[in-house]
Amino acid sequence: MAESWVNSAEILGSDLPLELSGTSNRRAVLMGALREAVRSGRLAPGTRLPPYRSLAADLGLARNTVADAYAELVAEGWLAARQGSGTRVAERAAPVTPAHRPRTPERPSRPVHDLVQGQPDPAAFPRTAWLASARRALATAPNDAFGPGDPHGRPELRRALAAYLARVRGVRASPERIVLCSGAAHGLRLLAEVVGGPWAAEAYGLPFHRGLLASHGVGTRPVGVDRDGARVGELTRRDRAVLLTPAHQFPTGGPLHPARRAAVVDWARSTGGLVVEDDYDGEFRYDRQPVGAVQGLDPEHVVLLGSVSKSLSPALRIGWMVLPERLVAPVVAAKGEREQFSSATDQLTLADFVESGAYDRHVRRMRQRHRRRRDQLVAALEQRAPHVRVTGIAAGLHAVVELPPGTERSAVRAAAWQGLAVEGLADYRHPGAEQAAQADGARDGLVVGYATPAEHAYPEALEALCRALPPPG
Repeated sequence: MAESWVNSAEILGSDLPLELSGTSNRRAVLMGALREAVRSGRLAPGTRLPPYRSLAADLGLARNTVADAYAELVAEGWLAARQGSGTRVAERAAPVTPAHRPRTPERPSRPVHDLVQGQPDPAAFPRTAWLASARRALATAPNDAFGPGDPHGRPELRRALAAYLARVRGVRASPERIVLCSGAAHGLRLLAEVVGGPWAAEAYGLPFHRGLLASHGVGTRPVGVDRDGARVGELTRRDRAVLLTPAHQFPTGGPLHPARRAAVVDWARSTGGLVVEDDYDGEFRYDRQPVGAVQGLDPEHVVLLGSVSKSLSPALRIGWMVLPERLVAPVVAAKGEREQFSSATDQLTLADFVESGAYDRHVRRMRQRHRRRRDQLVAALEQRAPHVRVTGIAAGLHAVVELPPGTERSAVRAAAWQGLAVEGLADYRHPGAEQAAQADGARDGLVVGYATPAEHAYPEALEALCRALPPPG
């Protein structure tokens, strides 16, 4: 026979509904009443509480209000939640005398675990292989490599990239079409100056990129995103460019559907618009065949942006733009008369690293490592939180943990109390997409980066993540 739970009157007393009706901050009142019930001993350690749906119905509250209250009390240590056993009073939450009341746990001053997406584990940088390439590159570098520098970038690296991108990403470009930059953000700045606005951008994407464009006078408007990627049919003739992540939509996951890839190229041809393809993690795919770059469909209407920030390290500050012929001269002019951003010696080292095969070997090794990390994440959630769904796991360095509606903010707060840095999906939503999100049903979720933690720290980070998730409803 299933174990029953205590009812709301036993937990909180018969006066609580009256107290709740007299305040707008019902969650705070409910949390205070639950804390007091534990302190006083009315709720003993191990006592099973009602599912939040049942308690919400008893008290006449919104389900999200009760779910948030449970989640915060779990984070503070008053309650404990496990799949299959419901929400209970934590074993350590024993009643105490007023003179020894427990202090509210202090939020950690800095995160203990980092599951924020966006960068690889710094310890994984291939120091030995990079040093070998640096020695060879310096030993054979021409004298002009130590001069002011060409804003196009070193020809050695542009040749190496042209061959590599053609082989791995299906890019069609000669070295003369490649202009080096310090990363995707730098490339966006240059394109904003040259192309002007307005731009369209995916409804979910990096706020930093949208802010960067805005700071250069280029406004963006959102284009909806679904399981097939960006809804490119929403593009108009007024849009000068569209910023996309076709290989693996960031951050929701999944490649742009083939029909939409063709459609966005047709849009660019018919309107004179520009497709800006951010190829931020196109090399990391696990359960599917590689998806070639959209640039290969029409090199004259697509710009490919890439960098080594995810594959090697953001500290190298090396990126590239594969440009339509008509944009090469304007972009180089916007960049300046001399190379001011990327070290010539680092460019030469990367050229050797690519041509020697060391880059391919490193990417294969990191692909295996990231796949293993992803599998650990999925397994931990299947065991500890089977009520949540994980998406976007076929490629990339992160996954989206989908949450019940209305629980995202409380989950992020609970993670912070656990000493875990992780971001909510709403952090990546375009400000102009709020109304559309409400109409379509806004998605709640956590964007979980699994590449950053050190190997020894990763299991503990997953434990903290599972503790922060809302209990099943």
